[in-house]
Amino acid sequence: TLMVAKEVRQFNMVPKIAMLSYSNFGSSNSDEANLVRKAREIVKQKEPTLICDGEMQGILAFNKEILKENYPFAELVNEDVNTLIFPNLSAGNIAYNLLQEVAGSDSIGPILLGLNKPVHVLQLGSSVRSIFNMVMIAVIDAQQKSKSNAEEEIKKSKWWQRSRKTT
Repeated sequence: TLMVAKEVRQFNMVPKIAMLSYSNFGSSNSDEANLVRKAREIVKQKEPTLICDGEMQGILAFNKEILKENYPFAELVNEDVNTLIFPNLSAGNIAYNLLQEVAGSDSIGPILLGLNKPVHVLQLGSSVRSIFNMVMIAVIDAQQKSKSNAEEEIKKSKWWQRSRKTT
């Protein structure tokens, strides 16, 4: 979730994250619901100012009236969600494909995060526009990784080590 928030910021957007489940804010004590709830707790410990709420059903992520009426304490009550975190890969992939097909629009993704190299995948039957969008994501990813790799190499250099000792 923290890597996703960082990626959203790369597009000059403030991440507003809904962590999805079939359960709402502790309404179920199942292992799956508890896992999502615990993940949110860890995210908030590591980045307390991140707008991130859940566990919640998908309808609450987009229907502020229902959210406000039933869960007025929710962090997303007055926010427009722009990022969804699914409880597992299967749920995320199913939703991604359904939304893309039903909406009849191009989408960007899936975007792979946490890899050392800029590696991304294209969905079966991707449109030219989707391929172009993914190439743009890969270019941005490569630039970011190149920048951080260059910084790491500089910090490993003898010059950097000497300059740090003299300051």
